[in-house]
Amino acid sequence: MMFPCSPPRRGLSALAIAGLMLLPTAQVPADDLPTPSWLEERLDAWGPAPEALPEGAPELSAPQAWAPTSGQAAPDALALSVENAVFMALQNNRSLTMEQLQPLITGTFEAVERAVFDPVLFGEASLSEDERDRIEAGVRQSLPTGTDIELSLRSVRSESTRTDEQFTSRAGLTLTQALLRGARIDSNLASLRQARVDTRSSLYEFRGFTESLVADVEKAYWDYVLASRQTQIFEESLAVARQQLEETRQRIRVGDRPESEEISARAEEALRRQGLIDARSQRAQARIQLLQLINPPAAHWGTQVTPLDKPDPQVPTLEPVSAHMELARELRPALNEARLRVQRGELEVIRTRQGLLPRLDLFVTLGQSGYASAFGDAWREVDGPGYDYSVDLQLEYPIGNRAARADVQRAGLSRQQALEALGNLQQLTALDVQNAWFDANRTREQIQATQLTRELQEEVLRGEQARFRVGTGTALALSQAQRDLLESQLEEAEAIIRHRQALTELYRQSGTLLLRRGIEAPGDEAVELSF
Repeated sequence: MMFPCSPPRRGLSALAIAGLMLLPTAQVPADDLPTPSWLEERLDAWGPAPEALPEGAPELSAPQAWAPTSGQAAPDALALSVENAVFMALQNNRSLTMEQLQPLITGTFEAVERAVFDPVLFGEASLSEDERDRIEAGVRQSLPTGTDIELSLRSVRSESTRTDEQFTSRAGLTLTQALLRGARIDSNLASLRQARVDTRSSLYEFRGFTESLVADVEKAYWDYVLASRQTQIFEESLAVARQQLEETRQRIRVGDRPESEEISARAEEALRRQGLIDARSQRAQARIQLLQLINPPAAHWGTQVTPLDKPDPQVPTLEPVSAHMELARELRPALNEARLRVQRGELEVIRTRQGLLPRLDLFVTLGQSGYASAFGDAWREVDGPGYDYSVDLQLEYPIGNRAARADVQRAGLSRQQALEALGNLQQLTALDVQNAWFDANRTREQIQATQLTRELQEEVLRGEQARFRVGTGTALALSQAQRDLLESQLEEAEAIIRHRQALTELYRQSGTLLLRRGIEAPGDEAVELSF
């Protein structure tokens, strides 16, 4: 029995694709889409309202000329230069506000360590069944010299069946002086100085974060400029492809071209539409990324942004890489943080080294007492002959002293580790700066190369258009020339933007981005180490 033969699956696929290509092109523009409701939501809708920074938070100062005018920063539309965007980020970015609180938090530990040397008031009152009442008050203080001072006043009332009511008053002074362990001022102040180093380190960390934020804002701004330019290029290219398709159809109608050439023209239009869809999506993503970084007040996710700055294809000559490396060694926040960690390690060595010494303390107690049958009379008798004094020495040393030795060993190893980390970071900094410099130099040279490529592709396209009009060229060759021109235009636009971004990254790696932008922030002094 014979069955009708069915066409192969591959043949069916080819027929289906050909049929789809012959269908009329959809006439819905790529950007005529409904606006999602979530785009009307404010940027700060999901979080608490920002609060004012407490007093003492590190301050940032950008040139006031960078502040956008009221007409530039409306809730529904923004018209910004790159300086305006950076200014708004420094004023409104939530991550930056969070980082500004960290130095204040770290500074509280410094206050805790300083409180060790604050005077302390104390008082005590006791009543007992044996008719003996006691009241004592005084002040004590620890000094960085290893001295503890205590001044006290005490009054005791006693009464029994055999004696009348008796009052005893005493003014006393007690001095405790460490003679070995705990006697060095630098050792006793080590914890306080470590806390100060931590506070200073937090300022350098804040500066590094600020530089990264400024770099991110500039990168996001130029990404949005690039995405807008790419969208414009695809829109112009799509218009050219549509014009070419219409011209091809007219030539087919008059019999000047075979019908098969319409497929090439329609395929080229479809590719342009596909690229335009991607470009518009990338532009939308770049826009909301920029909005999140600058966080304009009262803005929403659908706020439109118009960039006012255009990249300049004329770029200056780069400074020598050695100059950037020298600046990075002094100004890069991460390196200064690492140097402060070395300083902290040195203080830890000083602090723990005292534990190797025996504890030998001198105690001196001086007192003057008065006795009377009335409370007031007892205090008036304090300047009488009833004085007392005592001098004591106390020695203590653990056998083996293993805990103190382990502390000293750990402090020494940690300091060595911090030094190695500093050396490694210096090497990585040199690597980062050189890589950033080479990338900036590459993108600078690419600008001229892509400009030349685009100019030559324009000549190629004009030649193909002329051949197509006189009948010696094909629609496929013309489409390829249009595609090559489109790629060269995109590459030229990207090269210009990438060079601006590469310069920003070079300045960030060298630690000079804030200085070059005129932004004042704490942590601009180089940390010096003495070995």
